[in-house]
Amino acid sequence: MTTLRKLGRPTDHRNAMLRNQVTSLLRSGKIETTVTRAKETKRMTEKMITLAKRGDLHARRQVLAYVYDEDVVKKLFDEIGPKYADRNGGYTRVLKMGPRRGDGAEIAILELV
Repeated sequence: MTTLRKLGRPTDHRNAMLRNQVTSLLRSGKIETTVTRAKETKRMTEKMITLAKRGDLHARRQVLAYVYDEDVVKKLFDEIGPKYADRNGGYTRVLKMGPRRGDGAEIAILELV
């Protein structure tokens, strides 16, 4: 079983941060964050897209339990899910950009393929 990265945050803060990043990625198609956060966000985003590919009511309710913005869920099921209908995983990519100027953390761009 794979383990979740703790990202130096308490559980509730980490879950809220990942939910917000997944929502932002699905809304805009691209976000810029650190590499470790991008990898965790990628895991959850791919699960949401896989549920959207199913397209049934139960899958929609499961996504709504994680992504609170109903407009993003509608976009996910109407546009993003059908777009990846013939693809078996690999819906996102992480592009490493180099160190951040302030603290030297590795920055990455996470985007939908």
